[in-house]
Amino acid sequence: MSPDKATLAAYAARLDEYVRLMDGQLDGPALAAFIGGLRGGAHVLDLGCGPGWAAERMAAAGLTVEATDASPEMVAVAARRKGVTARVATFDDIAGTDIYDGIWAHFSLLHAPRADMSRHLATLRRALKPGGLIHIGMKTGTGEHRDDLGRFYTYYTVDELHGLLTAAGFVPFSSRTGRDKGLAGRPEDWIEIAAHG
Repeated sequence: MSPDKATLAAYAARLDEYVRLMDGQLDGPALAAFIGGLRGGAHVLDLGCGPGWAAERMAAAGLTVEATDASPEMVAVAARRKGVTARVATFDDIAGTDIYDGIWAHFSLLHAPRADMSRHLATLRRALKPGGLIHIGMKTGTGEHRDDLGRFYTYYTVDELHGLLTAAGFVPFSSRTGRDKGLAGRPEDWIEIAAHG
């Protein structure tokens, strides 16, 4: 399925603001735990990398990072980051078996329609090496909605996400929740889940 054009347009229109927002955030415990859970040189996919802030930090920590995003504007910014290889790709472009030691899907899959989520997770499970590490960040709630900027989101409950991950063959082992304001300026609830393949 093609990425949502209105979502891509919203990110392109607010690119500079979004880059500043992402670059201004502190390295959270989820990224530190993800990096710490992988050996040096591990091959990592940053799925929906945005402007590449996390990919740059992972590369600086000695990981081999492949960053993908559906937005050409975001990829252009990410590709300028030290140590980061970035390319334009949608969730549907991810393929292959036992490729990655780790997958960082930090608030990217929330833009996929609900009907596609199980398929995307199954693809990621195949692409992750046995015992590999995956991080998923999602906004929590119900339904599918567009935010005030026109971006498409699918919301899940905590139980739904755990069920989807388990059904895809992942084994969740830690999670944390919170509430923050994003680019649209409204506080929203979220969850980050770490799982093994």
